[in-house]
Amino acid sequence: MNARLLLILLDGVPCANWRALFGNLEGWVASGEARVWRMRSVLPSTSASCYASIHTGVPPQVHGVLSNETIFRVAQPDVFSAVAAAGGRTGAVAHSFWSSFFHRHPFDPVRDIEYDAPAGPIHHGRFHTMTGYGHDNQMTPCDADLFATLTMLTERHGIDYGMLHTCTLDSMGHRFGHDCIEMDRACFLVDGQLAPFIPRWRAAGYEVIVTADHGQSARGHHGGASEDQRDVALYYFGPAAGPEPGVVLDQLALAPTILARLGVPVPETMTAPPFLG
Repeated sequence: MNARLLLILLDGVPCANWRALFGNLEGWVASGEARVWRMRSVLPSTSASCYASIHTGVPPQVHGVLSNETIFRVAQPDVFSAVAAAGGRTGAVAHSFWSSFFHRHPFDPVRDIEYDAPAGPIHHGRFHTMTGYGHDNQMTPCDADLFATLTMLTERHGIDYGMLHTCTLDSMGHRFGHDCIEMDRACFLVDGQLAPFIPRWRAAGYEVIVTADHGQSARGHHGGASEDQRDVALYYFGPAAGPEPGVVLDQLALAPTILARLGVPVPETMTAPPFLG
């Protein structure tokens, strides 16, 4: 590997909330430690569809994950498989959809909630299902615990590429919408919980990308084509050159960008050009 990188996905945060409510991330941008761009999701801007596109670099109309009800082992090359094929070590702390898409399906909670698989493509997996999720009970793990778990994988197993995905803010948005004090406080809390881990990851030699899979409307909806449902912020901590601040990034470019930073060959199916170099 030419580098090591961590991808942090906070599910369902519109660009406006990133820029207004994440004071730690914005503080690092102001200090020059990080850079930030707007990124636009694929359509539909549905969670599972975006997850599959983020790691394969192809749209839902190609990989076939068109809703949260179409869950299967994705056929196209993905970031985990490309890193593993190049000899790198991978890790994931995420919703079980990620294990189904990129490791094995169907997801067996007893077998797959935690595994260390020497052959990969996800070498070290720590997953949760959110079984029973609904309006009155979010069934989401504590974000601070998830950040600590990813850090454990970096320090115990020396992973080259790791990704973390948490649904807390998406679930809060579905329950309360995004223009409310509850969401203000939820974003403030996650920003504060994430903050101490970023310097620790950077000190360990990792480049860090923090972003979301999709946005969400003020009424707590996503899946459609409006900017608030699709547009998110992307924060980058690392030495690579990037585009001008006003450029809107293509979500399909995220997978080839990650592989290019790691020095891993980019599969031919990932046709969007990397935005970091």
